[in-house]
Amino acid sequence: MKRHYYISDDLDDLDQVEHTLEAQGVSTPQIHVLSENEAGIEAHHLHGVEDVLKKDVVRSTEIGFGVGIIAAGAVLLLAYLSGIAETYTWVPAIFLSIVTLGFCTWEGGFIGIQRPHHDFSRFESVLHAGKHVFFVDVTPEQEGILEKVVEDHPKMQLAGLGDASPSFVVGAQKQWNKFTHWAP
Repeated sequence: MKRHYYISDDLDDLDQVEHTLEAQGVSTPQIHVLSENEAGIEAHHLHGVEDVLKKDVVRSTEIGFGVGIIAAGAVLLLAYLSGIAETYTWVPAIFLSIVTLGFCTWEGGFIGIQRPHHDFSRFESVLHAGKHVFFVDVTPEQEGILEKVVEDHPKMQLAGLGDASPSFVVGAQKQWNKFTHWAP
């Protein structure tokens, strides 16, 4: 899958694009609108980006976890090389390494919640100017559908390409939507 980014200043137009794409077989979890106008997104029933996904929490937590693994390993290595573990027991060293791992992971997430998502940081000036970023994750088979729909909406400007959400995530979101909207 590939992610296509577009910039527009017209939520009505984006609403039409979203409905057209959905009618053509592009599912709702593949379509998102990033905007500072949350009320406008709600009023148009557009699929906005979740607040937690606007921040770089996941990526920073993963980085913090990696740093924590290294730091925890260093604590255990230091305990081994100094002979403290043999003098007393391994329990304090293992406990300290677990605490170190947890702290580094938490700190990574804490840093990430204060930063915009790394994929969206390039659009900060556009968003502050009152425009909206419309992005769609499409399969190679859906590329043609997206191109046709975008041709009919000249207010949308291509803003680049990027990595899409993994297919299994989009599939899980589709299944979750079917489950939550199921009616007996």
